[in-house]
Amino acid sequence: MKIKKAIIPAAGLGTRVLPASKSCPKEMLNIVDKPAIQYIVEEAVKSGITDILIITNRGKGVIEDHFDHSFELEAQLRAKGKDDIADELSALADMANIYFIRQKETKGLGHAVLCAKEFVGNEPFAVLYGDDVIIGEDPAIGQLCRASEKYGKCCVGIKEVPTELVPKYCTLDVEKIDGNTYNVYDMIEKPKVEEIISNFSILGRCVLTPDIFGILSEIPYGAGGELQLTDAMKIMAKKGEMLGVDYTGIRYDMGNKLGIMKANVEVALNHKEIGEDFKEYLKEIVKEL
Repeated sequence: MKIKKAIIPAAGLGTRVLPASKSCPKEMLNIVDKPAIQYIVEEAVKSGITDILIITNRGKGVIEDHFDHSFELEAQLRAKGKDDIADELSALADMANIYFIRQKETKGLGHAVLCAKEFVGNEPFAVLYGDDVIIGEDPAIGQLCRASEKYGKCCVGIKEVPTELVPKYCTLDVEKIDGNTYNVYDMIEKPKVEEIISNFSILGRCVLTPDIFGILSEIPYGAGGELQLTDAMKIMAKKGEMLGVDYTGIRYDMGNKLGIMKANVEVALNHKEIGEDFKEYLKEIVKEL
């Protein structure tokens, strides 16, 4: 079954990027000339997803405004002969059917996904974490969707991370199937060093079936006093219903100050308008280091 629906949890408080996130949601922090969440929505659209639910909370109405038409601004741009920019803004509002719901209490990623139950219905769906921008020729969530459709299982996006970082994420028991696709048999959220199974962690993307909602409704709250999506996916993995795809593309952690800076520098270097000038600027800066 083709995956047409996606949810983007974007209700986090952004404490790691304060004070910027006090007045501007971290999902709206720019990477050069587009907010982070626009890259995520574009990735979903390029993967054939048509309906997207963005889960927000209080103070994040600016995200909804960004994906709406701004008729006054578009009219002003056209009056000044800037039709290309006006067309870009208009296309932004029409790229997909985008819906919004508030997670009234930030009780974890599992709780955010549970808020999307009515939106999802009885279809498989994608989850694109609002902190993670992944840039590559082949959209990361599209790679997961293809694997899920091929094998008829749920799927998580995985990457190998340094051992010292595994306790910040999760650890997976995996077995290679072919290419960059693995069976996932077990997972531990935020493991202790002695609990690490492998250096593979879930980073930023997954494809799930509606079965996840029943599990989320029954499991207890886990690490950090939150409803952990990983705890629910662990149950599916133990039933043999989970894949992992070591996706291609560069991931940027937009909930991390260094991740934000890396994203801006690397995207700017390839930007069609400023790329060459920025490259020359960096060369001069590096000489002084």
